Amino acid sequence: MEPKTTQTNHTMISQALYLALELSNSKWRLGFTIGLGQSPRLRTLNARDLRGLNEEIRKSKTRFGLPEDAPVISCYEAGRDGFWLHRFLIAQGVMNHVVDSASIEVSRRKRRVKTDRMDVGKLLTMLIRSAQGERKVWSVVNPPSPQEEDQRQLHRELMALKRERTHHINRIKGLLASQGVKLEIKADFLAELEAVRLWDGSVLGEGLRNRLDREYERHQVVQDQIRQINKIRREAVRNEDTPAIKQVRQLMRLKGIGINSAWVYVMEFFAWRGFRNRREVGALAGLTPTPYQSGDSGREQGISKAGNRPVRAMAIEIAWAWLRYQPDSALSRWYQNRFGHGNSRIRRIGIVALARKLLIALWQYLELGVIPEGAQLRKV
Repeated sequence: MEPKTTQTNHTMISQALYLALELSNSKWRLGFTIGLGQSPRLRTLNARDLRGLNEEIRKSKTRFGLPEDAPVISCYEAGRDGFWLHRFLIAQGVMNHVVDSASIEVSRRKRRVKTDRMDVGKLLTMLIRSAQGERKVWSVVNPPSPQEEDQRQLHRELMALKRERTHHINRIKGLLASQGVKLEIKADFLAELEAVRLWDGSVLGEGLRNRLDREYERHQVVQDQIRQINKIRREAVRNEDTPAIKQVRQLMRLKGIGINSAWVYVMEFFAWRGFRNRREVGALAGLTPTPYQSGDSGREQGISKAGNRPVRAMAIEIAWAWLRYQPDSALSRWYQNRFGHGNSRIRRIGIVALARKLLIALWQYLELGVIPEGAQLRKV
């Protein structure tokens, strides 16, 4: 028998059911309530049990005395489960919010109590505060459509393959270094490996040689897949006419912007996110400053790093490339005048500021067709 849910005299009961979900790989923890001060109804489901989720929503409406058509407002933290659950909830008529977990308030005590039950209660409280109009309770993620999410797979796979390639190269070099041998990983690697002799003129051990052969074979598989993905992207840029590919081509017209950076900028950022102003562009890339001030003390803590990591990394890389390939642009001159004569630390700080300004300039270029001042275009 379910425990009776009581209603306090000080709670203003709304006509909406609030639902918070704490997700894990095996279990989902659900919390239901109808207002602040109301004891939540807590339930546990097997992960991905959608029929059970709908049934618990129905039972909660009955328990709290709500009509069947009462609106449901829900939330869960962005993470491993992605956005498929958000799409399911929206399809069921639920007003769902996917919350940036880094924006959720937590205690600053050195040791704090944390349980799934407390997390659900915290999410419910913040959900109600947000629904009642309180601003800046948390940051809500803007979920992409299935098509927009799918078009991010190609470059993300490419980035993962490049990391894997580096891993194989480092492992091969490390194994050789343990025997006092140094070889470059090139097309004739196996032939050069055959001729390797150790300090005493002996050959590599059979076990090590077989391991190096297999490691190099895995490296070649990754290298082939990288070539395939690069070929797919080049053909898409040449032949496709989708809005995203048009933006990629537009960015590639600028000197210093190649297919890698243009592709990441568009697929992760510009193709589907609706920016309202320049502040949102910098904030979503995690390139905004985070000042700290308390009483008479004040300092800068660096950039927030709260946004899209691939875009932020690419923005820093392209800022350096911009200085090289667009030295006469207004942004490059601004950087040289303000940071160019400083030490290496000052220049690194300046490159972050340049990356933010350049990202905003590229957004204006795509949205309004305004070429960054002094920038040169490639000859068609």
